Amino acid sequence: MAKLLPLQSFSLRETEDGYRLLVSAIGGESIHVSITPEQMDDIIDSLENAMGGEEGGEEEGED
Repeated sequence: MAKLLPLQSFSLRETEDGYRLLVSAIGGESIHVSITPEQMDDIIDSLENAMGGEEGGEEEGED
């Protein structure tokens, strides 16, 4: 199993056929991955679920 390293930075860029993600770890190498629009939708859905859903991201006390 791969060793988990803390995230140092990431960048996301739109390309002609999707997206390019660059991820860098502290003490590790950087990796570039290509992401299709469908995969990006899945990533967004996963992040929303992890954060409590679309409605769960609202700040308390906002008017």
